Amino acid sequence: MTRNAKAARAPSDHADPRNELVDHLPALRAFALSLTREGASADDLVQDTIVKAWTHIDKFQPGTNLRAWLFTILRNTFYSGRRKTRREVSDTDGIHAARQATRPEHDGRLALNDFRAAFEKLPDEQREALILVGASGFSYEEAAGMTGVAVGTVKSRANRGRRRLAELLQLEEGEELEMTDRATLAVMAQNSPIMR
Repeated sequence: MTRNAKAARAPSDHADPRNELVDHLPALRAFALSLTREGASADDLVQDTIVKAWTHIDKFQPGTNLRAWLFTILRNTFYSGRRKTRREVSDTDGIHAARQATRPEHDGRLALNDFRAAFEKLPDEQREALILVGASGFSYEEAAGMTGVAVGTVKSRANRGRRRLAELLQLEEGEELEMTDRATLAVMAQNSPIMR
């Protein structure tokens, strides 16, 4: 291939957002897992998201945030599916059963299990806000755009979610959760750089 042919192909390859989809799979799976709470459903949700993104790639605006666009597709797909199966509870990969049968091996796992249990008690909107602006690192503005609500609503949901988590975990004011998991710490951090 000649040098000119390579130069002619490079910009078009780089400009195609489909080439970047794989880069976002880990973040999409983490978000899907936090919404579905089970691995098989999370994988299905990510797959549906990628198929929809690939099929409708012409609707993506080049120069905008591809990750935010994918998160919006995933979120909308999740809530559409949830409306269809509102009363259904499945445990296809045994995660719920395993939680009841497995005891933590040390304090860190105890804290993580306590956090997960408390996190699952939050209303969907608060949990979603904390995942987007805390664990996933989106700004309030980006999260507001993905969820279709005002920036103030996202801030309010995140703050109420943090307060409720602190209550459920029986944390005193100023006391920090002793964990090493960065995503969990980001969800709880009120003064995180993400939140400014």
